[in-house]
Amino acid sequence: MTENELSKIVFDCALKVHKALGPGLLESAYEECLYYELKKTGLNVVKQKALPLVYEDVQLDIGYRLDIIIEGKLILEIKSVDTLNDIHFAQLLTYLKLTNCKLGLLINFNVVLIKDGMKRIANNL
Repeated sequence: MTENELSKIVFDCALKVHKALGPGLLESAYEECLYYELKKTGLNVVKQKALPLVYEDVQLDIGYRLDIIIEGKLILEIKSVDTLNDIHFAQLLTYLKLTNCKLGLLINFNVVLIKDGMKRIANNL
């Protein structure tokens, strides 16, 4: 399944969660519910996956964690903030580069319409 096909499934699941919960909750609540919905689809979904950082010849296990990764190729970064900032985009792009994944979705659940809270970030490998 391609990243774009996975993105469509993610959008549908995020829409279902957002319709049920609405905006204003903690990021962790949305993450857990979205994880649950994605698992129901039968996809390989992992939450809070450890992401080590390799610097020169040193591997640093310093606690970076991917919110959700699907099929090992689509990274989801979940937020519940008033406004997405440049640092949120930079964070996801860094995760994409560290994992060599092509696509990530930045999902802010603290919006009236979930479509306004979803941003695609591509890694130009």
